[in-house]
Amino acid sequence: MNAIVAVIGAGVTGARVAEALSKSEDIRLAIIDTRSDIAAIVARMVSGIPVDLEYADVADAVVLACPPPHGALARHLLDCGVSVVSMSDDVDDVDELLTLESVARVHGTTLVVGAAMAPGLSGLLARYLTDQLESVDEIHVAMHGTGGPACARQHHRALGGTSVALHDGEWVRRPAGAGRELCWFPEPVNAYDCYRAEMPDPRLLHRVFPSVSRMSARMSATRRDRFTAQLPMLSPPHKEGGIGAIRVEVRGAAASGERDTLIAGTAVRSGVAAALVAATMARWTLSDSRWPGVAVLGDSRLPTAALLDEVRTAGVRLFEFTGVARSPEL
Repeated sequence: MNAIVAVIGAGVTGARVAEALSKSEDIRLAIIDTRSDIAAIVARMVSGIPVDLEYADVADAVVLACPPPHGALARHLLDCGVSVVSMSDDVDDVDELLTLESVARVHGTTLVVGAAMAPGLSGLLARYLTDQLESVDEIHVAMHGTGGPACARQHHRALGGTSVALHDGEWVRRPAGAGRELCWFPEPVNAYDCYRAEMPDPRLLHRVFPSVSRMSARMSATRRDRFTAQLPMLSPPHKEGGIGAIRVEVRGAAASGERDTLIAGTAVRSGVAAALVAATMARWTLSDSRWPGVAVLGDSRLPTAALLDEVRTAGVRLFEFTGVARSPEL
């Protein structure tokens, strides 16, 4: 019998998650949204069925593509024996999700935390890069762009919040919107000024790379973004942002003993990349290789190479900086 996967949230990113999952012939899709008309439209697009939230309790896996918080809903679904893939990028929400380890283990279910672009793809790229070095002491993430309206609102809040970074093994909290750093992303995005932001990547990366002593996360922002971050959004967000990008940089010692810096990333619509990562992890939760408990992308127990191949095959081109003008595709 085909597995049932419920996608909660039929916005821009949720619709793309459903579209990606619809390519799997062994999956039946259920679409859930507070706007029943939107859920019905997306369900028709992916040959799924629009259902009420209560239906998620009997699904085999659920993708939470709705705006955070996800903590309470994830706990309920785990209690019902349903595996969960969360796309949340809210720091407090992610911290709460990480506390559900014992709940997932008791019920033999899997909770994937941070299955989007950043966090998510950032963790897979960090693992890919760190495996090339003898030891790693720094991981830095930078992102550009937003997906749908909910993502844009979270971007706005992240620039007005408090960043969390790891510096020499100590957690440091600083105001977001400062700490400018020029970051180069793959073409066609290229260079953008990026600033500290309230992003959960350092928290999640520290869970799977506990020996790394320095971690940070930044996002691109204009002067207007930074100056208005403490205010309500002045204009409604776009239906979907343009081309986004992510860049992951790791620093450490190579096998030769010399210090080395490795960089990888991608440039693609943020909603597309996030959706493909979430869909990939949803399929993974249905496989025999998943384990009960909390899974964070970048964990050494995950089949990172296979997951990256699946994301790449679905249409996300990944690049690695090699010290020349153009970065070859991975």
